[in-house]
Amino acid sequence: MKSLFKTVVLITIFSFLTRLLGFVFRIILSRTIGAEGIGLYQVASSLFMVLLTIIASGLPLIISRMSAVNYAQKEEKKQASLITVAMIYALILSILLCVIVLAFKNVFAKFLTDEGCILILIVMLPSLIFSAVYSVFRGSLWGKGNYFALCVTEFYEQVVRIVVGILVISSSYSAMKNAINIGWSMTIACFLSMIYVVLLFFYYGGKMGKAKKEQLKPLIKQSTPITLMRVVGSMVQPLIAFIIPARLTSIGYTSSQALSLYGVAVGMTMPLLFIPSTIIGSLSTALVPDISAAVAQKNDKHIEERVSSSIFFALFISAMFVPVFIGMGEQIGLFLYDNIMSGTLLQSAAWVLIPLGFCNITSALLNSLGLEGRSFVNFIIGGIVMFISLWILPSLIGINALVWGMGLNYLVVSLLNFLLLKKHIHTDLKLFKKILKILLILLPSSALTAFVVSLAEYVMPLFFTLMIGGITGVTSFVLLAYAINLIDIKTFIVIAKNKINFPKVKINKKLKKNV
Repeated sequence: MKSLFKTVVLITIFSFLTRLLGFVFRIILSRTIGAEGIGLYQVASSLFMVLLTIIASGLPLIISRMSAVNYAQKEEKKQASLITVAMIYALILSILLCVIVLAFKNVFAKFLTDEGCILILIVMLPSLIFSAVYSVFRGSLWGKGNYFALCVTEFYEQVVRIVVGILVISSSYSAMKNAINIGWSMTIACFLSMIYVVLLFFYYGGKMGKAKKEQLKPLIKQSTPITLMRVVGSMVQPLIAFIIPARLTSIGYTSSQALSLYGVAVGMTMPLLFIPSTIIGSLSTALVPDISAAVAQKNDKHIEERVSSSIFFALFISAMFVPVFIGMGEQIGLFLYDNIMSGTLLQSAAWVLIPLGFCNITSALLNSLGLEGRSFVNFIIGGIVMFISLWILPSLIGINALVWGMGLNYLVVSLLNFLLLKKHIHTDLKLFKKILKILLILLPSSALTAFVVSLAEYVMPLFFTLMIGGITGVTSFVLLAYAINLIDIKTFIVIAKNKINFPKVKINKKLKKNV
């Protein structure tokens, strides 16, 4: 098995490139079809994404986990049967969703701000079926540990969508026509991606076998909590979009001011907070088959090491961005958006990075260990805390209520996830001292960054000031961490170069089927 370090780097690079292409595509769209066309597409897309979440969230993750167990046990027939069963289930589910939308299209149309948006949604419906097939084969490649194929498929889909999108849109078309064409670009890209991933599956030795009913129950049982969590999560944003402006207007802001503040917070500040999640998400992707195989092999030591090191890695990466955001938040807001408020809000929200990173990695670990049901319960509890905060805090701290609501949500979920992990793996993860050390070095590192930036901006252009500030923040944080023995750079380099292999152990054939 490839080094986990190399795997994370590979996934991170492809994830960055894929997101960069998506960002470029949004720029092209905004300049070609204008705000109205994008707005129409986004309205239809918001509902479509909820439907897509039902198909492509929990299913591929659980297929990857079950596949990793099958590959570890060398159960080729069982794996082939799993793919067939998953394919049948995914197709039935996706077709059912399409039928529901078509049968009740008048009802769905009432939820959309423009009647024409239902046409865009209908154009994208075949994507659900294509994505269902895509998710099954992608999950198998994921479980097999074929991360290169996994990354290439996502990158390929983004490239295809951009190429098709550029070909079918035109500034001479109406906003609705362009919005419908963007929907077609999504459908065509999903179809071509489905074909591509199917070819990769068989190219790398994948097989389909006779469907067995006993494979269906664990597949549905384990994927449902994750799917519910993702679906509920996709509905959280619209609720926040209603609550925050409403609460701000109730304390004296005009509707325009409230929407403006919300737009700055969600559209400008919050996306920056999720930058570390790209790296942590790469680690989460690599951990699912890694830990699932270790569970199948009853390699408790490996599991304990992975859980402890992964949590520390996620915390360290998240915390590394905190000095940068605190030390030069205003400058970042000015450079990116020409908006000081977005930068000021970024400074006050920087602390959220730590519980956010903790929450992301512990949720991924629980899913890898088959504890997705308990993870969903923790998610609901955190959500309740967040909405209570969003309702109460605006009268006290204004738009910062959004920051604190999200932060408290991640903090509660992180704590509950951590306690569940400790209970499940029966070991002391020994993270308290490390977390304390991370918090201690944030203050001097942030202060140094702010000082260097305040000097640099008097003699340098903003771009170079940001470069120097970013280097100062990250470097000072890493050096301080090394100085207090929080990290060992030499050991890290050695680990990064070595390959990590599971020790050869005998597989107990009486292992639980639902691992």
